[in-house]
Parts: sequence; structure tokens; C-alpha cells
Amino acid sequence: MSFAELAYAMRVTTKCDVYSFGVVTLELLTGGGHREEVVSVLSLPSSPKNTLVKDVLDQRPSLPTTEVADEVAAVLRLALCCVEHDPESRPTMKQVFGALSTLNPPPSLPPLDELKLSDLMSAKM
Repeated sequence: MSFAELAYAMRVTTKCDVYSFGVVTLELLTGGGHREEVVSVLSLPSSPKNTLVKDVLDQRPSLPTTEVADEVAAVLRLALCCVEHDPESRPTMKQVFGALSTLNPPPSLPPLDELKLSDLMSAKM
């Protein structure tokens, strides 16, 4: 549940926790600089989703190696699922825990330097 949803509903749910986890995870992955951009790309149906993942990741460390890149893609995919606009589309925290415990990268994704947000959004949990 986004802040706006919380303001209107005046009710805290477990989906709020999931959303918050997604926001914090996006903050970590993007270095805090692109979280709003990533969330807005997701929330607007007509927005361009061809943004390259490498352009929203924190630029301070270099792009990770292939094995680590797969894990970064898996965590980013999970974070994107957690900030879905519709609270019912978000995973439960139990599902988040399970996904982090096994951390399987989405199958057949392009390399991280070619990966787009739309690729991750179409690869559901």
C-alpha cells in the first residue's frame, strides 16, 4: 500500500509491509536516486518501460559479474513485485521470504547491461 493508499484507507495491512519492503529494497539497489523513477514507471500504464536496469541501479559500484548480476535481477524483480500498484497483486511476506531464501533468477533474461525493467515486470514471481 503506497502512502496515498494508506492516507485514504487509514488502515495498515500486511500489504503495507510488503510495499515498504519493496521500497527499501529499491532504495538499496538504486542508491536512493532512482526509486521514484522506477515506481512511477510501474504505476503508469502508458509510461515507457524500456528503461535499462543498469541505468536505475546504483552507479557507485561497477555492474556485477554474471552470477551476481542474476541475483541482482532476481532481487530487483522481487522488489518490483512488492511495489505493485494493486495491493492484491503483491506477494505475501512469506512468499518474499521464500523467494529470498531460494533466490532463483528469472529464466532466460538478457545480460544485466541489456536488461529492461519491462523484462523483469513480465517475469513474475
